[in-house]
Amino acid sequence: MSEVALPPLSPAPTAAQRVDGHFGELMQGRLGPGGPLALISLPCPALSVTVGGQDAALLGPRRVQALCAALGLAVPGALPALSATMPPGGGAGSSTAALVALARWLGFDGPPEVLARACVLAEGASDPLMLPRSERLLFAPREGRVIEALPPLPRFEVLGGFLGEGQRTRAEDQDFPDIADLVARWRLGPDLPGMAALTSESAARTLALRGPAGDPTAALAGRLGAEGWLIAHTGSARGLIFAPGRVPPGAEHSLRAAGFTQLLRFAGGGA
Repeated sequence: MSEVALPPLSPAPTAAQRVDGHFGELMQGRLGPGGPLALISLPCPALSVTVGGQDAALLGPRRVQALCAALGLAVPGALPALSATMPPGGGAGSSTAALVALARWLGFDGPPEVLARACVLAEGASDPLMLPRSERLLFAPREGRVIEALPPLPRFEVLGGFLGEGQRTRAEDQDFPDIADLVARWRLGPDLPGMAALTSESAARTLALRGPAGDPTAALAGRLGAEGWLIAHTGSARGLIFAPGRVPPGAEHSLRAAGFTQLLRFAGGGA
């Protein structure tokens, strides 16, 4: 049953909070057949949730109450209005970003690890949006904990968008491929071609196991000379990985022709 949204407050009584989303994952899967689900997030400053917007439906009262209970915060009488620049179910972190923005709006300024666990208690899963440089962390999204720190990434550029139907994360969903071998290679600090190959392999394994069939992203990467490609392992975000400054002219047209919407381009990696 869907939650009934609390009425929005307008204007918000405290300073606005903006929380950046992410653009899917550089990789995601199980650490061995019986291991935990783990991911490496791709931070994306082009996507965000802001307190003080127009959409109060991003959060419902059950999740708000659970978040406040976990953090020892008073439950607000009404929710602040929220605005998201990413589509629901896109795999860009709108739900986690909304929880983080609300917690900060309510005055939480404690450790980000505490906030990550609170987000899991509120909705059963969390993206590591509250953690700095999350692309350098192997994160357990169903537990809200950092498994280990990882090497810095080479610089790269992403051109992507959203393709097809959105897909919301279900906390009980653990049906992901084994990526323990990919993580072992990632720990060695690969260069850009090596990193992009690992990211592409993680995406391909997930699509082979979970679908949808006929995804055009790999073919686009090959045709446009990308180093590799990435996906939201739950969601519709899809992206091509290029060396900085190497996105070819007309690449955006190719993505639109393949059905991509809400195109975006941003930089990642770097020490």
